[in-house]
Amino acid sequence: MKKISFTYWRDGKFYLGFLNQYPDYQTQGMTKRELIENLKDILKGIESREVPYIRKVEELLVA
Repeated sequence: MKKISFTYWRDGKFYLGFLNQYPDYQTQGMTKRELIENLKDILKGIESREVPYIRKVEELLVA
């Protein structure tokens, strides 16, 4: 099991969110639980390389 950070917010009736490593891929759900399941599906697609043109966010150390 691994830990993945995500950002979410509520907009009217929907919960919207994205995986912090992949902010270009947003999803939504009627409940927070549904949103989390949708985020897991996105992660599966990314990890299986079904999703093309994946941009990643990393940190750069500068002296």
